[in-house]
Amino acid sequence: MALISGLPDDIAYDCLSHVEYDQFPTVVSVCKGWKAEVELPEFLQHRKVAGRSQRLIVMVQAHVVSNHGVFKSPDSPVYRLTICEPDLGNWSELPLLAHFADGLPMFCQLAAVGSDLVVMGGWDPLTWTISKSVFIYNFVSGAWRRGTDMPGGGRIFFGCAADSEQMVYVAGGHDDEKNALRSSMAYDVAKDEWIPLPDMARERDECKAIFQGGKLHVIGGYCTEMQGRFERSTETFNISTWLWNQVQEGFLQVATCPRTCVDGDDETMYMCRGDDVVQQKHDTWKFVAKLPAQVRNPDCVTAWQGKVLVIGSAGFGEPHRAYVLHLEDYTWTKLETPHKYSGHVQSSCYLEV
Repeated sequence: MALISGLPDDIAYDCLSHVEYDQFPTVVSVCKGWKAEVELPEFLQHRKVAGRSQRLIVMVQAHVVSNHGVFKSPDSPVYRLTICEPDLGNWSELPLLAHFADGLPMFCQLAAVGSDLVVMGGWDPLTWTISKSVFIYNFVSGAWRRGTDMPGGGRIFFGCAADSEQMVYVAGGHDDEKNALRSSMAYDVAKDEWIPLPDMARERDECKAIFQGGKLHVIGGYCTEMQGRFERSTETFNISTWLWNQVQEGFLQVATCPRTCVDGDDETMYMCRGDDVVQQKHDTWKFVAKLPAQVRNPDCVTAWQGKVLVIGSAGFGEPHRAYVLHLEDYTWTKLETPHKYSGHVQSSCYLEV
């Protein structure tokens, strides 16, 4: 049966590839043929090759409380999922499951694999107990599904990164008793299976995980005895050998929280340090740009295709703004931020659909 009556299938397929991502659920509901084609991984790949894919940054962001149009930071913020299309300047909100009626778990982590958005862990906003839950939102079907809970005891403030194709990796963090963890594991999104990884050499609470070049890099963090005093080292897990490399001491220039560290292009990394944006390449860090005054207190840093999005505020209790750093010349562009999307951001991830 033809995809579109009267049109060759290749032209019909090309027509489907022009559909905006938020219309995918409508497309797959039309007929079995459209559903079968759009749900294939090759469909998203075709959109990317043809230059029709949409670049999305998904964030765990606080609801904004407004008092006669004046920004107010609530004492107990409720977090939801927001979507920013930085190339177009569009902002929207992703519908949540009834399970999240009281808001997303505090400090939950996001990762993207294909057209799936994975939400895992965090603190239950009502009971303040550690959540081991895993939920997946599929951007093609527009539906949520429950994944297998994170195995083992409670874990929070862990590093989380995805290879964009199959796996989400989790490393470090701390347990219910605030003991820093060395353990790590991988979640196969399609199979809904958890796979244990070898332990790291060191405990790493509040570490940052980055997947780059077929390797999982776990940066910074601190051990149980240090309690908030970050170290500068990093450990790298090689997927091909299934082994951790030797600890690299002094990876960070200063002992600081590594949460703003992100994967750049060409085996580079970027992070915010003080009022600066710095680049790491060939084991050397260098200054590349000053942070705009409105985002001098950065909460969220996300990189994609030669750009870095920084969301932050000018000071405590101030509205959050967004700026894009263009890596080819290190110039900034302000991204207009509607008032309702000016809340605090806890975590983010990039995906292309």
